[in-house]
Amino acid sequence: MSSTETKVASQEKAVDTPPKGLPQFGASGRRIIYDKDGKPCRACNTLLDFQLATGKSSKSRKEKKEHGQSTESSSSTIASTMPSTTSGTSYYTKVDPPDVTKLGRSSWSLLHSIAATYPEEPTTKQQQDMKSFLNLFAGFYPCWFCGEEFGKYMEKHKPDTGSQDDLGKWLCDAHNAVNKRLGKPKFDCQFWKKRWKDGWDEE
Repeated sequence: MSSTETKVASQEKAVDTPPKGLPQFGASGRRIIYDKDGKPCRACNTLLDFQLATGKSSKSRKEKKEHGQSTESSSSTIASTMPSTTSGTSYYTKVDPPDVTKLGRSSWSLLHSIAATYPEEPTTKQQQDMKSFLNLFAGFYPCWFCGEEFGKYMEKHKPDTGSQDDLGKWLCDAHNAVNKRLGKPKFDCQFWKKRWKDGWDEE
């Protein structure tokens, strides 16, 4: 084995085997995901799990989670007063970087919305561009673990970019695969356009 292969193997091992003293499972019951440098991945875990893994979670936050109360940190709702060169005072809401849940929800909304505006009869170039986009999306996704899983899904189930409906249903199936892994209910893909394009008819 070459030195490069040895280095890669050691990096992969660091991901699977977290450093001693760090938890392997978070408050959500899910496995803590670590980056290749051995540190907890912020974008791959829930905010609470990330804070517990890095020792930044307060006891009160933990108790709120156990009692089913909101775990939104005060840092996401407290306004911070910061000096401004123009108006003298400016107010900013301290919002934490998105965790795996917020990131996933936003990402799926984006992907489904892209499918909803994808051409009904795309050109060959548009079909290839969409496949390239999906592969790049997986490769640069902030949660490396999620991106790899999406990449593996695309290897087994090639993206269908033949038409708007084909892409919409393919993405819906891909979303359902993630829902199944997370123990969430499956969405009936025959209604994908109502959910992400046309809206629901008024009853």
